[in-house]
Amino acid sequence: MANILIIDDSMEMCKLITGLIKKLGHQATCAHLLEDGMNLVLSDQFDVVMLDVQLPDGSGLDILPRIKASKSSPEVIIMTGYSDFNGAEAAIKNGAWDYIQKTHSTQEIVLALKRVIQYKDGQKQIKHKPLSLKVDNIRGSSKQIKACFDQLAHAAANDINVLVTGETGTGKELFARAIHENSNRANNNFVVVDCGALPETLVTSILFGYEKGAYTGAEHARDGLVKHADGGTLFLDEIGELPEQVQRVLLRVLQEKSYRPIGGKKEIKSDFRLVAATNRDLEKMADAGEFRNDLIYRLKAFEIKLPPLRERVRDITEIALYYMNQFSTKTNQGTKGFSPEFLEALHMYTWPGNVRELINAIEKAISIARDEAILFPVHLPDNIRTQVTYASIRDKKGERGLNQPDIQPHLPETLPCLKIFMDITEKKYLEQLVCQAAGSIQEMLDISGLSRSRLYERLKKYDLKVKG
Repeated sequence: MANILIIDDSMEMCKLITGLIKKLGHQATCAHLLEDGMNLVLSDQFDVVMLDVQLPDGSGLDILPRIKASKSSPEVIIMTGYSDFNGAEAAIKNGAWDYIQKTHSTQEIVLALKRVIQYKDGQKQIKHKPLSLKVDNIRGSSKQIKACFDQLAHAAANDINVLVTGETGTGKELFARAIHENSNRANNNFVVVDCGALPETLVTSILFGYEKGAYTGAEHARDGLVKHADGGTLFLDEIGELPEQVQRVLLRVLQEKSYRPIGGKKEIKSDFRLVAATNRDLEKMADAGEFRNDLIYRLKAFEIKLPPLRERVRDITEIALYYMNQFSTKTNQGTKGFSPEFLEALHMYTWPGNVRELINAIEKAISIARDEAILFPVHLPDNIRTQVTYASIRDKKGERGLNQPDIQPHLPETLPCLKIFMDITEKKYLEQLVCQAAGSIQEMLDISGLSRSRLYERLKKYDLKVKG
């Protein structure tokens, strides 16, 4: 018997749905305010929540993430009196099981209830065997990263295409490699292709190879990376940088699992599993005509969204300790301790470069500390210490520190056209990016999340000079 909560301010609707639920042989509880409903979710175990959108004390969509994050993690069916595409999109993205109109027939409401209860029953019957995932160098025990591990296990058990998304430095390649190493393809090649680093004129030949004499200088036939991935996994990193012409070819290869090398006369089969990664919004790129919609559908058979480090702060200490041991062993410096101030600084910093930036910071701290047994904030890179100091001053004064960078654009009384305003804002951001990274291209890439080619393009546009 399922336990179902109805959160709706309409007495009639509560009575109607309660009757439907009881006829199905399940238990129903009603709440008429968001606050009361949320208190019930936190204090009891529910399988399903029927949630109204418009309630006297707010929108049901606002508490949807909190309901899903609760201990019992019930499935949520959003109910609304009117159709709203944006509301439906927000509901689905936040984990709603379904989005239905109250004007639907009772049969449709009953069908939705039957399906969600059937799903929950199936989940309960699954005997979850403890998984021994190989997740070398991926550390964390937060709820957010554990959810990603669950998705990783699911992806590894299947052979579908996977798209790993997330900001720069969140560990997309580590997850892609872990999918491969936990799959039945683990004994074959894991082929990495950095789409952002491929010369546009050579992309096709690098991916698909070429025959002898295909073009000037092709003195010998050469297999492409797609061939090397036969039986294994092809990892396309930063796939958003792939040229449009190659996107079209890749789409066909994914459909047919065969390709033709440059100058070749016969199709060659390659049984590869595709895992792709990007820090860009492919849907927005598609809207702008920069990426193929049909390719997105192929890539996103299964998606893993990696959270930024600022959203899983509780993992910072674990990650720092793990890599401190790694680097200390590598350099024969012995295990070092963390001072309370060092750990506090790690937790106060916002980590725009995510886990990669944290790893680099630990490595630099160990290098600077040398034979010292304890790490202190003084061992951290200057940009981290500076931001932490600004944050500390702001917290103490209750206001922005005097020297804290302000990249928020100030709106003039008379707004310019949007393009001019965006150019002004972008230039201001890039100027402060160059300053914070001390002109280091790699630091700028880590912080901004831009690809190398796009960063150079933006720097050139605003005539900003860097080290190179």
